[in-house]
Amino acid sequence: MAFNIISEARRCLNCKNPSCRKGCPISTAIPDVIRTFLDGDIDKAGSMLFENNPLSVICSLICNHDNQCEGNCVLGRKGSPVHFSDIENYISDAYFDKLDFGDIKKNGIHVGVIGGGPAGITIAILLARKGYTITIFESREKIGGVLRYGIPEFRLPKQILEKYKKLMLSLGIKIRPNTSIGTTITIDDLFRDGYKAIFIGTGVWKPNTLHIKGESLGNVHFAINYLTNPDVYTLGESLNIIGAGNSAMDVARTALRHGCRKVTVFARSEKLAASVTEVEYAKYDGVEFVTGVEPVEITDDGTVFVRVERSEDGVKRRVEGTEKLYPASSTIIAVSQGPRDRIVSTTTGLDVTERGLLVTNTYGKTTRDGIFAAGDVVRGARTVVEAVNYSKQVAEAMDEYLQRLSNHKE
Repeated sequence: MAFNIISEARRCLNCKNPSCRKGCPISTAIPDVIRTFLDGDIDKAGSMLFENNPLSVICSLICNHDNQCEGNCVLGRKGSPVHFSDIENYISDAYFDKLDFGDIKKNGIHVGVIGGGPAGITIAILLARKGYTITIFESREKIGGVLRYGIPEFRLPKQILEKYKKLMLSLGIKIRPNTSIGTTITIDDLFRDGYKAIFIGTGVWKPNTLHIKGESLGNVHFAINYLTNPDVYTLGESLNIIGAGNSAMDVARTALRHGCRKVTVFARSEKLAASVTEVEYAKYDGVEFVTGVEPVEITDDGTVFVRVERSEDGVKRRVEGTEKLYPASSTIIAVSQGPRDRIVSTTTGLDVTERGLLVTNTYGKTTRDGIFAAGDVVRGARTVVEAVNYSKQVAEAMDEYLQRLSNHKE
């Protein structure tokens, strides 16, 4: 393994203006990391990765590398790009267990983090290292959010999330599982109890619907719900999946591993939304694809689709008379998610968009003083690395806010 990684690292051209870095949403200094690794200092290379992206070891496994770092590598124009994802994972994994932040002087300021997903984990780690006393309020049994309940084990081993839990506990971060803010406890209660700032990173867990006949039938499910706990679902021999993003690929490959013999993904567009790699894996796993169709009804026997074609004016329209039933035991709808309104409905002063997403400024400050937000609950369903990148900015803004608050009181 190490020899292969080293050989791959040696292929890097060390470009002066690296396109790979420009393609990375968090601007990882890829050539510098590789050069440091090849110089024999894996710990320094690991530190460079972690300091830039606290979820580096996770992103190395689940990022859409085809469209980001590797997709922009100059070697990929005429051949195979440098597979930085493998290099990053090797370095980050080796370094993670060596992380030692030493003794951190606590400043006595309490910060509440609502949601233990990618954004919440990032904020918690960054602020804890600055001396803040952090409590994560997680509505489920375990932290991870979409990392644990939206991405299958075969793509992201959950053991990694347990390592992050151990790391956060070592930083003095407190975790309250099975605690939903906006029900028994409200944000106002947190401020009452001395929290000086609140971060909201609750993600998007409310499935989007198609508003077509049949969505309430017993053989119909939503992707985000299925991925949360596939073991409790009985899908039968065959499955139709509406939608062709990465979540749809995760559902398809998971369903095959849980007993479905025939899984078909249906997409309106010929170009699939999922990454090239995830589509290839799905095809090799045996998933079938039907493109250029959209659903019109779901029945007990399957899903009815109609063909769509692009007209001369560039608008896609249904082709009348092409309705066809595609038989299946079950149908899963995978057309993204939106936010729940539990916190907003119980907290005054928080503005939301028409989609129900929290309104913030560039640095994650909401319309209520002392409350910040980042991740999918602000920008909608996006990638993990984008959530981490934005959360880094928000952590700095929260630190500045809390320092001003502290200085003002003095």
